[in-house]
Amino acid sequence: MIIVTSSTITGMRIVQTIGLVYGNTVRCRHIGKDITAALRNLVGGEVPEYTKMLAESREQSLDRMALRAEELGANAVVDARFATSSIFMQGASELLAYGTAVLVEPE
Repeated sequence: MIIVTSSTITGMRIVQTIGLVYGNTVRCRHIGKDITAALRNLVGGEVPEYTKMLAESREQSLDRMALRAEELGANAVVDARFATSSIFMQGASELLAYGTAVLVEPE
């Protein structure tokens, strides 16, 4: 599955636009990670616990989006984007990957 943030794919042409596809995941912070993050906040720098959690969320969202595109008969997703939102439950957030599923072939 080809996934790009652009509207075109070099060397390929879009032969069919299938439509919007997305994949999402909702994650909650872990109290242990929050304590560690608070301690890191005192000295500054990266919070690797959250970096890892967000990276996993991005990958899971992309995988779910690609799976949905494949189910619809696509072999690529163009104009891929990410969006995040907070959930009313304290400490939870959603990561959404979305784009346009298309069928491409070599030029």
